Amino acid sequence: MRTTVVPAQITTVEDKIAGRLGLSQLLLLISPVFSGSAVFVMLPPFFSYAVYKLVLIVCFAVLCGLLAIRIRGKILLFWAVILLKYNARPRYYVLNKNSTYARDIAQILPEEPAEHIEQVSLTSPKQLSHLSLAEIVKVEALLKNPAANLHFKTDKKGGLSVHITEVK
Repeated sequence: MRTTVVPAQITTVEDKIAGRLGLSQLLLLISPVFSGSAVFVMLPPFFSYAVYKLVLIVCFAVLCGLLAIRIRGKILLFWAVILLKYNARPRYYVLNKNSTYARDIAQILPEEPAEHIEQVSLTSPKQLSHLSLAEIVKVEALLKNPAANLHFKTDKKGGLSVHITEVK
């Protein structure tokens, strides 16, 4: 079985159902019949004649008839949809570099009254032990010695490792 590629222009052609009328035009022309019968049944006086029902049905039929007219290959309903989408778009686009899109922002919780606040003891980070003057002199002498082979290495989290070769 042979297969061929069908161009997009052929697939977008609207099928003609009755003469020069397409499916969307027929649906627009038939819809007043069904909506008119629904108006006749559902609005008071039920299942009886009223002038306002007739006016409503005729206005809807005229509107659907006008929307079914074809201009330049498209029906007026499609032109109206295009114009409505165009007019509904925003007039100006304002760029905001401070947008919160795709950011993880902590939710701000409402403050509690002062009487419910508990005392939390904050611990300060560990302080390195202070070296005496003699120890500082030894460390500086060790750093100046090229045989000590001093290396500083950082890891991915920002930690610092110092490697010193023992000197005798």
